[in-house]
Amino acid sequence: MRRIATLAVTALLLAGCGTQTGGDRGASGDSVSPSPSGCTSVPELHAADSGRTVCLTVGGTVRVALDGAKNRPWTPVTAKGSGLKATNSGIVLPPGDANAAFEAESQGTVRLSSSRPLCATEDGRVACQGIQEWWVTVVVK
Repeated sequence: MRRIATLAVTALLLAGCGTQTGGDRGASGDSVSPSPSGCTSVPELHAADSGRTVCLTVGGTVRVALDGAKNRPWTPVTAKGSGLKATNSGIVLPPGDANAAFEAESQGTVRLSSSRPLCATEDGRVACQGIQEWWVTVVVK
């Protein structure tokens, strides 16, 4: 029984990668479109996209828009890996938000990430040390 459950979970995970058509909506509500390799391309990433793997062709741009709050701010989005270069997002940020834009300059794989406190930080209140992490893997083809 455990093996069947494991196979079912694996099948669901594999089915979710690249099976969307151009008219579907991604987790962020934006239109998504598959590339020839079956990888999903998303023009803008949001907090709900955490853990996803998305694809981008060389010359394309991906934007990150994480809505935070003054008492639960997102850290600036970082990029580790090769294939993307930071570009001007052209957006003024309210306190707590993290926005970024990246242009695909060469083939590679990049992990975009940010984090924020799990609990609000306010004077005179009990604080927790929890962290909400956000990350997306971008494959540049």
